[in-house]
Amino acid sequence: MGDFFRPEMIPIVGTVFGTTMIVLIVGIVFWFKARERELQVPQEMRIREMEHQRKMKELELDIEKTKASRDPSRTA
Repeated sequence: MGDFFRPEMIPIVGTVFGTTMIVLIVGIVFWFKARERELQVPQEMRIREMEHQRKMKELELDIEKTKASRDPSRTA
């Protein structure tokens, strides 16, 4: 155990620990960003689905209006 704490080992140990800390920080940040994107995808899909349903309802209403304007006997 005494050989590990020799003064000439300080730069090597410092470099290894410093590099390890940088790698850990980058890894943690990347993991959080990936997790955020992973949670964001279903939310965006729900929004797109709702917009699609709204557009489909609008198109159905337009079709009904067009049919009603072409056939005046259907107006009640």
